[in-house]
Amino acid sequence: MDLKMQVDKNKLPQHVAVIMDGNGRWAKKRGFARVFGHKNGVNAVRDTVEAAAEIGIKNLTLYAFSTENWNRPKAEVDTLMNLLINSLKKELPTLQKNKIKLATIGNLSKLPAKAKAKLQEVIELTQHNTHLNLTLALNYGAREELVNATKSISKKIVNNELNVEEIDENIINSHLYTFNLPDVDFLIRTSGEKRISNFLLWQIAYAELYFTDVLWPDFSKDHFYQAILNYQSRERRFGKTSEQIENSK
Repeated sequence: MDLKMQVDKNKLPQHVAVIMDGNGRWAKKRGFARVFGHKNGVNAVRDTVEAAAEIGIKNLTLYAFSTENWNRPKAEVDTLMNLLINSLKKELPTLQKNKIKLATIGNLSKLPAKAKAKLQEVIELTQHNTHLNLTLALNYGAREELVNATKSISKKIVNNELNVEEIDENIINSHLYTFNLPDVDFLIRTSGEKRISNFLLWQIAYAELYFTDVLWPDFSKDHFYQAILNYQSRERRFGKTSEQIENSK
């Protein structure tokens, strides 16, 4: 039976986040440079976004470039930035056709001017799309995000705009990059690594975690549907017992 047909559209995660890992190893296994893996990883991005849109996922966040990725060889970083620009140009018609709205999180100030300009252009052109919110985490680090949120909140306290006693989860949420997104329900990481890698640390507090050995360039629509089916097989308790969950139905 078609995996997509098995997905229960009444039990979809509201927000799926993906750590796209394994491009370098995929290329190395084939005797190519790491950049070859990144180029082939673009196909997996397209498949994942289309698969999410097809089944009705509302929010999808992809970890595209971390604050630590600047430490990689310059040639690899340059390739990643050029890939970003070219992919945005190429995929705009697909985003529009599927009513996908593009957004970004992270510190974009370090990105090359061409990349920032193309990003802004696509963000503006897709801003009225409502079928799927696609967020690219670019130059993103969760610890940096939390530090920035703490600074913003501290300034408001110093300026008497906020009282210390008013600080709660909602206040912190409202100062994060993801202030307009729901918490992550489901986090997928490819390539067999079982780490979070400084990604959405606050937002994944109650997320279901899914690790697959599939290297990112090989990640297909069926792999995405398989992950969603795994999510739907789990009992999400949020600290409660199974009996409490059953009795509340």
